[in-house]
Amino acid sequence: MSLKIYNTLTREKEVFTPINKGYVGMYVCGPTVYSDVHLGNCRTFISFDIIYRYLKYLDYKVRYVRNITDAGHLEGDRDLGDDKFTKKAKLENLEPMEIVQKYTLGFHDVMRMLNTLPPSIEPTATGHITEQIKMTEQIITNGYAYEVGGTVYFDVEKYDKEKPYGILTNRKLEDLLEGTRDLGGQEEKRGRLDFALWIKAKPEHLMQWPSPWGMGFPGWHIECSAMSEKYLGKKFDLHGGGMDLAATHHTNEIAQNQACNNTSPANIWMHTNMLTVNGARMSKSAGNGFLPGELFTGNHPLLDKAYSPMVVKFFMLQTHYRSTLDFSNEALQASEKGLKRLWEAYEFIGKVEHVERVENIDAELNDKILAALNEFDTSMNDDFNTAKVLANMFELVPIINSIKDKLIDINTIQSSTITLIQQKFKCYLEDIFGLLPINEITNSKLNEVVNLLIEIRKEAKNKKDFATSDKIRNQLAEMGINLKDEKGGEMTWSL
Repeated sequence: MSLKIYNTLTREKEVFTPINKGYVGMYVCGPTVYSDVHLGNCRTFISFDIIYRYLKYLDYKVRYVRNITDAGHLEGDRDLGDDKFTKKAKLENLEPMEIVQKYTLGFHDVMRMLNTLPPSIEPTATGHITEQIKMTEQIITNGYAYEVGGTVYFDVEKYDKEKPYGILTNRKLEDLLEGTRDLGGQEEKRGRLDFALWIKAKPEHLMQWPSPWGMGFPGWHIECSAMSEKYLGKKFDLHGGGMDLAATHHTNEIAQNQACNNTSPANIWMHTNMLTVNGARMSKSAGNGFLPGELFTGNHPLLDKAYSPMVVKFFMLQTHYRSTLDFSNEALQASEKGLKRLWEAYEFIGKVEHVERVENIDAELNDKILAALNEFDTSMNDDFNTAKVLANMFELVPIINSIKDKLIDINTIQSSTITLIQQKFKCYLEDIFGLLPINEITNSKLNEVVNLLIEIRKEAKNKKDFATSDKIRNQLAEMGINLKDEKGGEMTWSL
């Protein structure tokens, strides 16, 4: 069965045919590193990590580019005011690059905890200012952008006369204009939908670079257009991100690339769906949003307990990436039990050895097992349906457990079938889904967390802040973690 991928651009599943045989170019919009990575980001990056792994499983050579946005992303995604990095730097009295470094490291830590592979290339916006300026100049030369007082705007209405601006979301320009209100301070734009390619910086703006239009900084959308072209060319295979990016960011990317290169950047556009909590859309303003770290520690009023990164990842894989994913304690706890059950079956079958007795083979049982195993690839080839793969795995778990409990004689199953179970479970659980034993992750991360608390407690004691020192020790004790003060100011812990 050929791999089929749902293309947001055409609104249908298409047989995947790479531009260059045997090679895949994939670009995914990465995090904006002015704050902690949120769960919606994590779902997107987990989904594309699995897509990356599966494409490699199909023997493609994949160049996976996922950028870091470290400049140019303005508050409210408009063309006015400080960018998010400058605002955060002023609030914390830090340099913008300190903010970038802090949250980039935090993002990488979370990705490691979720056992995702690093992309092939991880470019930063600030590292590609030259490319963004060059692309902006070309768009001006081609007649689709104009400069006003040091800021360069993309002329959406002029572009739409030749190519449909809202093609990605299937919306006409009139409808987009009708739903767009006038924003104060933007009178210099020719049209309400025009967006900035380059923004003039005020003297006090912390992040600015020289350009043909004066000191300024790039617009958010031009960054991805420039970086994807640099590393994947003017036309590549796959472009991904969260569905919240489709209407504006990805729509503007297509317009920029068409205006510059007379081609849309990607053949297939892929989007992950949104997150909800107990049926309501997850958001900070609603008070129902939680960060990955809060899930892993249980430190949030909506959470009954802490959940291992592998449980969170497994929970996400049980829903197709294009479907809404609803978080609840009940669902997470069910995933925890399900992952343990699946992993125990996997570990047992991986150690099984037997000598086949041909006369005892149960043909019906063998066919049932092989049919479920063959569905793994079939499901993944149907737009990367991880939920169906897991459903097929759980069809096999009762058979594996019956072998374990000696309710099924293992000698009634062909040796080649047992070997195939072992190979397929390892390939999918570890190599494609990137799952690990729950306890392995929990224990290593628990060690890191407790050691961090020990360092904080040491600092508190050195400052004679005994209230904080005692609070850390006592609350850890309530959780069953005992701290012991050793000679020389050292501390050890035990469960």
